[in-house]
Amino acid sequence: MLVVGLTGNTASGKSSVAQLLAARGATIIDADVLARIAVEPGTPAHRAIVARWGKKMLLPDGTLDRAALRHLVFAEPAELEALNAIVHPAVAKLRDQELAAANKRGDRIVICDIPLLFEKKLQSDYDVIVLVDAPKEVRLERLTTRRGMPHDDAMHMIAAQMPAELKRAQADHIIENDSDQRALSRRVDEVWAALEARIGARDTA
Repeated sequence: MLVVGLTGNTASGKSSVAQLLAARGATIIDADVLARIAVEPGTPAHRAIVARWGKKMLLPDGTLDRAALRHLVFAEPAELEALNAIVHPAVAKLRDQELAAANKRGDRIVICDIPLLFEKKLQSDYDVIVLVDAPKEVRLERLTTRRGMPHDDAMHMIAAQMPAELKRAQADHIIENDSDQRALSRRVDEVWAALEARIGARDTA
């Protein structure tokens, strides 16, 4: 099994790349999906978040008000670090369970979609690192126009992450997502071919 870390800064198009890789046969383990599961009502992470920031971070149904929490933590680095310290261990546990299940099934290429892979220094956990990148101004436009995020919130979110230049230097493959869907698909094809070649070489070694 080849375990690939897929990462990219906010609004780089990482989720689109994950969908394209899934269509080519990869198993996808999405950290954002796991993070939502990890903070469901009744979980230790949910209780810890309420204990720190209060019930004002909850919606009427008891689930987290993710927009309110995001607005709070991305404006304050210390608060973001506190949230990460609560959520990331729970997500890591769920990811390990998913990887074990994929290995048991005999899945060949597993893509772990992890936004903060470099920030959390997880490079050594993966056989290959794939970075999705787009210029900062493009990512800002996607956040404000497509997602309807206030400009200041979008700027705080972008500023809270490691600069893309530092990530590019550490990635095995870089997928540029600064054009249209057809160009993105071609770039994903190139990376997919490289991943298949790598696991093929491993199988025959």
